[in-house]
Amino acid sequence: MQFRRVDDIVLYARQDGDLNATPIVFVNALGTDMRLWSRLCRYLSERLRLVRYDQRGHGLSGLGTPPYDVTLFGHDLAGLLDQLDTGPAIICGVSLGGMVAISLAERRPDLVRGLVLMDTAAKIGTAEIWQARRDAVLQGGIEAIADAVMERWFPAAFRTREADEIEGWRTMLTRTPKLGYLGAMTAVADADLTAAAARLHVPSLCLAGEHDGSTPPAEVAALAATIPNADFSLIHDAGHLPCIDQPAAVAAAILAFAEANGWA
Repeated sequence: MQFRRVDDIVLYARQDGDLNATPIVFVNALGTDMRLWSRLCRYLSERLRLVRYDQRGHGLSGLGTPPYDVTLFGHDLAGLLDQLDTGPAIICGVSLGGMVAISLAERRPDLVRGLVLMDTAAKIGTAEIWQARRDAVLQGGIEAIADAVMERWFPAAFRTREADEIEGWRTMLTRTPKLGYLGAMTAVADADLTAAAARLHVPSLCLAGEHDGSTPPAEVAALAATIPNADFSLIHDAGHLPCIDQPAAVAAAILAFAEANGWA
């Protein structure tokens, strides 16, 4: 367990796995914290140095002053990696976390040897969609949108089969600080990283859950087409967070990507 101050914020981070191996850094999605990576990390711990942290406004990290933007999240991550002395790392981000990874790669390429962009896009959603969600949270709290979020995050079969687990992930979502959630939502709503993605020059792998209700596979494939020489892979029977419902398949894709580039 490590708490690190980066400018105005204290971030919670932890490291696991082989500390002498290539680092892979996991960047969480809106309304989640580092726990969403736990199942995936079990498959990677013998091959990679694992770095997880909670983005500002989430988990055990500080709130700062919302609203946020993707550049600010990227600045937080850069400061954390400088302090942890990771050197160039594989940056693996899901949804908002993928946007943060792209931002970091553009502004601090010295910290990035490769990108794993999971269930994300250069631009996510429309102004109308985000305004409706913002209004719902302001009126009824995160609880007001929790059931709909679970439907976008997880396929119907997984929600039926793992009802107790879904309740746990729903609790993680609803316990996110309201101001942190709204601040991070603004970051996603305002971001358009199309131009930044087209300028990337690092090996990149784009992963999409087959049944993702937030960033469907076509949107992730479009991101892969925008990034020069990026690869695209579909994770079958997965939703918006394949690291939870299909961790073995995600781990296999990440390790194959790392091996192909001589990192594992």
